[in-house]
Amino acid sequence: MGKLKDLQTQRENCIIIAIATKKEDDIARKLSETERLCFTAGLNVVAKFYQIVKDFNKSTVLGKGKLDEIAEYIENCQEEIDVAIVDYQLSGSQMNNISTVLGVKVVDRVGLIIDIFASGAQSREAKLQVKLAQDKYILPRLSQIAGTSGRFGGAGVGMRGPGETKLELNRRILEKEMESLKKQIDKIKEQRLLTRRERTKSGLPKIAIVGYTNAGKSSLLNCLTRDNIYADDKYFATLDTTSRKLFLGEGKYAILTDTVGFISDLPHQLVDAFSATLEEATDADLILHVVDVTLSDKTDKTYEYKENMRITDELLDKLGATKNRFVVLNKCDKMTKPMALEGDQILISTKTKKGIDNLLNKIRDNLFDN
Repeated sequence: MGKLKDLQTQRENCIIIAIATKKEDDIARKLSETERLCFTAGLNVVAKFYQIVKDFNKSTVLGKGKLDEIAEYIENCQEEIDVAIVDYQLSGSQMNNISTVLGVKVVDRVGLIIDIFASGAQSREAKLQVKLAQDKYILPRLSQIAGTSGRFGGAGVGMRGPGETKLELNRRILEKEMESLKKQIDKIKEQRLLTRRERTKSGLPKIAIVGYTNAGKSSLLNCLTRDNIYADDKYFATLDTTSRKLFLGEGKYAILTDTVGFISDLPHQLVDAFSATLEEATDADLILHVVDVTLSDKTDKTYEYKENMRITDELLDKLGATKNRFVVLNKCDKMTKPMALEGDQILISTKTKKGIDNLLNKIRDNLFDN
């Protein structure tokens, strides 16, 4: 009898391998976050493994014993495993070496996140940005990715292009394509700059919504502006920057902009490619840092929302978005116990609208009473 496969949805079966390089790394968080990324990528997670790496193996990162254990699991598993997702940034040779031992396709954390962006890009701008990030990622790993693709097929996670474009695995074509993409993105940046200048001329203050992916940024924009932009309970559900006019009462308005979500170890290729959209945060008069507060409500994840805040603050600091921001703690309707607010924080629920009036008052006071 052959191994089982999800015939109804044709989803790829995967295993997750989390790697920690120091004892204080939160393995449970790594596995949980990677599992959520796999869900967003349409993968079916069959099993999870982890290793705290002490003696770093340059060829495979993982130790031989752990690799043999995982290979044995794949060999004996009733379900057919299509891909191993490694929660670590691997070189092309490391991916190839691990793939050889396990006998399945290997995709690292960076490749998985880029693949999610590639599948979710809708606008022309997002598709161009993702394609450039994808090309930057593939170029130094070209021979290994091409080799792995040949062994396990050129489809599925890690091989998807924006707008269903087939990935090109030819160095000269990739280099030419990157030059073309950079020119097209530069033109869009110029157009965006002109648009921002027009907004500045209007005299309306600018508010940017930022935060960890899936914190509820798009839901907050919908709630405040009574709009209906796409929002979903997945990582990176929306990749395009969306701006709407926000009425603040007494004849006062502001421009409210939703931005792409952050995540730990966000691939630098994506930070570079989405710099034009992330500039909305650096240019804003006020930043709303949205946080999913429910991640503090589970006994095994007591500090997770604080870690998400730290990662977002770190990325904002790198972008130079250091002025005038406060924390919006979202999803309070799901909390089972009260929490003490710290500093400039406000508690809301975009689902029940609790705290929204307080948030609007805080925004108005911040923008117009200073």
